[in-house]
Amino acid sequence: MQPIDGYFLVTPENHSWKFANPMKIPFTDLLEHTKSENLGARLWRFPPKSANTLHKHVKAEELYFVLEGVGRIRVGEETLTVPRYGSVLVGPQTMRQVFNDTDTEVLWLIIGAPETELGPGEKFDIRLFWPTNPKQLPKELDGAVWPPKENGSI
Repeated sequence: MQPIDGYFLVTPENHSWKFANPMKIPFTDLLEHTKSENLGARLWRFPPKSANTLHKHVKAEELYFVLEGVGRIRVGEETLTVPRYGSVLVGPQTMRQVFNDTDTEVLWLIIGAPETELGPGEKFDIRLFWPTNPKQLPKELDGAVWPPKENGSI
């Protein structure tokens, strides 16, 4: 992977919000226009009573940083509450799921390294990231229905 040469200024006008599959959480890729191969950074807007996928990574660490609201994340068998400007670093092979069991939106900055390099003889296998049902909701959202049937506006 090649590092960038020089720098890139990313302004709010550069951001395009979209919905992540399969959970329909709004996000924007902060480095989309930079073509960075060594770093990933996204803003994620978690609506009330929503959750992202339950997943893990093979090699990459991820830093989860709360910008607005109070964050909630399941890491392994624990549920953590992350205050505004607080963060959690999660290592590879550890199951994790960001969710919002409050009545207000929560904005997360999630930073990690892309897992683009496979070892000799390795083939990409989505089951390494989603070994169980990725759409299962945490117990804190028992009775909630997510993802929504149709996307609303961002």
